[in-house]
Parts: sequence; structure tokens; C-alpha cells
Amino acid sequence: MNGESMSARSSPRAAGERAVAARDIGVAITGDNARVITVPAQVAQRAQEVSAPPGLANLPGSATGLFVGRDDEVGRLRHLLAREGEAAVTQDGSGARAIHGLGGIGKTTLALHYAHRYRSSYTLVWWINATTTEQIVADLASLAGRLCQDWAASVDVEQRAAWALLWLQWHPGWLLVFDNVEDPELLRHYLGTLPDGHHLATSRRATGWYAIAPTMPLGLLELTAAADLLCAIAFDARPPSPDQRGQAEELATDLGYLPLALEQAGAYLHQTGTGIDTYRRALGPMLAKGADGISAERTIARIWNQTLIVIAHRDPLAVTLLNMMAWTAPDDIPRTLLASVAPDPVAVDDALGVLHAYNMIAFTADRQGINIHRLVQTVLRTRTATQPGAYLPGRREAEEAVWEVLPDEEGLATDHAVLWERLLPHVTSLAESTPPDNPASASTAHAYHSAAQYLYRQGRDAHTITLRTLALTQYEEVLGDTHPNTMNSRNNLALAYRSAGDLGRAIPLYETTLAQCEQVLGDTHPDTLISRNNLAGAYESAGDLGRAIPLYETTLAQREQVLGDTHPDTLISRNNLAYAYHAAGDLARAIPLLEATLAQREQVLGDTHPHTLNSRNNLASAYDSAGDLGRAIPLYETTLAQREQVLGDTHPHTLISRNNLAYAYHAAGDLARAIPLLEATITQYKQVLGDTHPHTLISRNNLARAYESAGDLERAISLYETTLTQYEQVLGDTYPDTLISRNNLARARAVQQRNTATSATDHDRQLP
Repeated sequence: MNGESMSARSSPRAAGERAVAARDIGVAITGDNARVITVPAQVAQRAQEVSAPPGLANLPGSATGLFVGRDDEVGRLRHLLAREGEAAVTQDGSGARAIHGLGGIGKTTLALHYAHRYRSSYTLVWWINATTTEQIVADLASLAGRLCQDWAASVDVEQRAAWALLWLQWHPGWLLVFDNVEDPELLRHYLGTLPDGHHLATSRRATGWYAIAPTMPLGLLELTAAADLLCAIAFDARPPSPDQRGQAEELATDLGYLPLALEQAGAYLHQTGTGIDTYRRALGPMLAKGADGISAERTIARIWNQTLIVIAHRDPLAVTLLNMMAWTAPDDIPRTLLASVAPDPVAVDDALGVLHAYNMIAFTADRQGINIHRLVQTVLRTRTATQPGAYLPGRREAEEAVWEVLPDEEGLATDHAVLWERLLPHVTSLAESTPPDNPASASTAHAYHSAAQYLYRQGRDAHTITLRTLALTQYEEVLGDTHPNTMNSRNNLALAYRSAGDLGRAIPLYETTLAQCEQVLGDTHPDTLISRNNLAGAYESAGDLGRAIPLYETTLAQREQVLGDTHPDTLISRNNLAYAYHAAGDLARAIPLLEATLAQREQVLGDTHPHTLNSRNNLASAYDSAGDLGRAIPLYETTLAQREQVLGDTHPHTLISRNNLAYAYHAAGDLARAIPLLEATITQYKQVLGDTHPHTLISRNNLARAYESAGDLERAISLYETTLTQYEQVLGDTYPDTLISRNNLARARAVQQRNTATSATDHDRQLP
């Protein structure tokens, strides 16, 4: 002590519970302002005189292991800390730098590598566990234990911490690493008291730093770096095969490019010899498994569970919201979807704020949507229910919220398209993530049905199979096997299978539905007639016209009797029967029936109604088959223009029109218009329906035929071969279209062989 009283000069202050401040030699004040810590003058003098041994540090590990994809971040840290130098910590800039990010993103690893790489640039590097004030004080105290051992061994932790602060004030040029800061406010006093060095903090908290220190959010690894890290660990630095590299990139994507998850997976794969695809299939449980080099305490599941415990202590609603978002799509989760969880919107906003503070979520640019990391969802989804058959955490809330925000049935055909398109990914994710023993719910079944109906009206019925399958399963469990909703759901699932080209599953479903409708509703009930018409359509699609045509004829007669001659459903039957006659080659019956149906639909439904456009397309096709291209092509062109205007450019019916018109151009010998149109149509078919959908295969076969007609046999044969393989795989070896494709390939090969033989003969004649 220098004899001057504390009241005669400004006193140092400590902010934060039990934080320690030191100023004049021998004096320190506890953060709660409860006690003044005095250090003997002789010992305090040693804080000024004692120098740290060269390279003194207490780093928690080496930096000799793998460190992939973070060199730029280390360089950024060096530049920022060197530039800030010894400036006081302020919002605008200081010698303090905080790194925050999702647990497992590599904050501690980055700080450790920075400390090792630039260790020689500092007089001292000291690592502090900053989870709590007590831990900070304890780790500061350990510095006194290293530099002033004889005295430190006999005093309490606060006296040792006070001496350490005195030493740091006297000796500039050090680096303090505050790891895993739980509350940024804990650092305010230390950064203000110690201005002559660099402070580097890591934290899961993304918020609360603006008045403490500038932050550097740490991003995910890039795909290449993520796969490099995974392969280096899993294959022990041996170069992976191309297949292994591809599988590693897929697993890295599943793991969200998160460094700790990649390390955990790589260590497990290396230790157990498990295949990458096997690991991917059991990803959820795997995230809780450690391996050599990855302790159970450092697994992704354990780290995030600890974070959830902290979050639950601050705001239980935040955990409810997070569990709920585990079942949605990961991106752009609307705030309106979460609003039903709590009646008070402010409470929801506060809970989201807590999740954002701990980097468990991020906000979209407009702040109206929430993004959650896919791996967080995977961990949360693998939790067990409290009892068998119960909802997993957040699952009930997610199902109820989806049902509450979906537009009603009238919204399917009005101006709700933007809302539907935003909600569809979340409804689909909810369906695809259904746990095995999840309780059935009529409202959830209704939600899946409504979403599927929206897709159906958009011409995307082939994409509704998952939604319709789950709706049917839940209707069967809740309402029973023959409830009208259940039978309607079964019919719709069959329609989805038919739209996807899976007739092997569509036809039995149609047959079951028709039998149930006949038994429950009667032989001529409108729903029974719909079911009978649909079964006939499936038979027709399968090429079984012997069963399709009689069923169409029966259904048409019944509809004329029950519904009347011009009822829309009667016109559907008349159109379908005419199309079947056409398919059977009976154009004498097909064309007059199609002409009559088109006239009736124009009168009853209007000129551009989708059903009218179907009739117009079918009539053009019949003219085409009759060789009357003079009437077929203008009708095709008109229908295509109307479908583009009414249905849109990529609706499946628009694509059918485009394919048919191209085929007619080909038949007319106009390959200059046929080939580009077919090439464009195939590209759109693949995008909308998939590469092996029957309509895609038909269009591909037509393009191959056009190439053949143009004399480009090399491209024609290659395309025929691809199409035949896909026909055999999708529709079977003896399906009519498969037989046509096989015949086309054989013909093209025969032409190629004849051309080759002719060329060889001509060449021989030129020899002497």
C-alpha cells in the first residue's frame, strides 16, 4: 500500500457477479462490491517484477491435428486483433474479438489454432473457461499459481485472481482466450480493466455482444473442405475411391458441413469400418456415438443437449418451438406457423430471440421466416417418446399448427397460391418425417389431403404419393376402412400412382375402391361411377382395352341415365370411351364421338375449360391417326396455345400438347420444327415428371424416331437403347410401349447395318 486512502482517488469498479477488479498495487475489489481484496505489498510488487517464461501458455490441446478449410478465418482473426491492438473494448473496435456459432461449428478449434499459430507473438497465452464467473476467476487464479507459486499456494482463489489481474496490467502483449462465454456481460469488466493485450472469446451466443465486442460469425465449411476432412479421418489419409468420395460428399451434405459432426462421423467410420451409406441410413442415432478421439461428451447430440438445457432454463417455450421446427422443412419456416403454440405473439418472439441468441436458428432476410440447421432437426427427431405410441417432442404441435394455417378448400382455387407454395415444403416434410408409431389424427389426414389436392390442381399429382399414402393410413385408423373419406383417399392414391406410371399399384387400389363403393354406396352412386371410370382408365393405361372399353361403355350408360346427357361427368365418360376406341384403332367410332363431345363441352363448359381442351387434343390425335394432318396440326396448335395460357408452360397437359404437336410435325415431314420441340419437351418432362415417367419415355421415343428420320442414326439408336431399358424397368418386358420401343431399336439397327454394308460395297468397287 502507498498510504493513500481509497476515498482520495477514483475507485476501480467490477461489473458482474463475483468478477474481480484490480487497480493499485495491492488492492482489488470483488464484482459484487462486497469485499475489498488486499494483496501484501511485497507480493503485489512481484506482480510488477515477475516476467512470464517464454512461450508460457495453458492451452487445452495441441494444434497438430487436422484443420481443414479455416485458414482464411485464422488470417482474419490475426488481422483484426493486430489492427485493434491495445485499444479499449468498445462497440466500434477493440483488442477483443468474439467468435460465435452453432455448437460443433469449430469455434474452440479455431481459437486454439489461432493461439498456437501466433503463440510466439505474445508474452503469454492464457486459456480461460468462461462458462461462469466462478470459472473465469478460477482460471485467472491459476495464472498466479504459475507465476507466483510460493505465495499462491497459501491464499484463496480471489486473492490469486486479483494478483493475476495486477500482473496482466503491468505486462502488455498477452492473449486471453475466453472460451464458451455463456453471458457476454461477464467479460465487460475484464476487457475494460485489461486494455494492454488481446482478448479472444468464443460463444454459442450470437446476441448480446454489441456493447461488449465486435463479433465474427463462424460459417460452415464448404462442400469440398467438408468432404476432405471426412475422408482424411475416415480413410486415414488414404485417397478415397471415386465412389467413396461421392458418398463422403453426400454424407457431408447430410451433416450440414458441420466440423464436429464430420470429425465424429470420420472417427466412427475409421474405427468400426462401417460403410458411409450405412452410417447415413442410421444418421440420427449415430450422432450420439463417440469413437477414439471423440469422447461421448463431445458428440453433437451431447453438446446440443447441453445447449437445450440452458435454453429451457431461460425460456421453456423456446424448446417447444425448436422441437416443433424439427418436423418442418429447415428453411423459411413462417412465423405464422409458430404462432399457434402460444396465445401471446410477444412470447413467441421472445422465445425465438432466445433460440437465435444460441445460434439454434437464423432469421430470413425479411425476419418473417426462420431457418434451422438440418442436423439440429435430425438430433431432435431421434428422441424417444415418453411412452409407446405417444407423440415425440414437438410433433403434436407441428401437426396442429400446419392444420391451422392451411387455406381452406376454397383456397385451393383462389389466390392462395403464394401461401400454398410457401407452406408445401413444411407439409411435405411433416409427412415424410412421420415417426413409426406416431398417433393418427383426422385433422392431420385432412391437412395432407388438402396439400395433395392443391398439387393435383397444379398438375403435380405424381408428387402427392407420400401425402396421399399417409392421409389414407390415418383415415383408415381414425375413421375406418369404408368411411367415405377413406374410400375417397384410396381412390386419390390410386390416381397418384397412375399419374406416376405405377399401374401395378394403381389398379389393385382402384379395384378395391370400386368393390367397396358398390357395397357401401350402391351400383349407380356418383362416387361409384367415378371409381368405375377411373378403373377403366387404369386398364386402358395398362393396354388392357378388352377390360377398359366394356367398363367405359357401362359407366357412360349409367351416367347418362343417372346424371343426364350433358352432365360434366357424363361428358368425361363419353370422351374417355372415344379415346379408348381410338386406342383400339376404331376411328370410325372414335372420331364422331370425339367431335360430339367437343361440341357439348364447348357449349356446357366453355371454350378454354381444361376438359374442353382435353377433348380438342383427343380429336386432333384422332385426326392425326387417320392421316388427316391438315385438320390435326391446326387443332394441336390451337390446343397448345390455349393450354399454355390456361394451365401454364410446364403443366403436364401442356407438355402432352407440345409432344403431340411435335409428333404431327414429324409425320408431316417438318423435322426442322419437330426436333427442337421434342428436345425442349423432354427437358421439361424430366423436370416436372421425372426421367422415367411414361410420358417422358414416350417423348424420348418420339425424339429418337425424329433423329432416325433425319438420318442421325447414331443419336437415334443411343436414345432408343436408353428408352427401351427404362421401359423394361418401369413398365415391364411385355408392355405394349416396351414392345414398340424394342421394335424401333431393332429397325434402326437394321438400317444402320444396311448402310454400313452399302458403304463397304461402294468402297470396294473403287479399288483397282
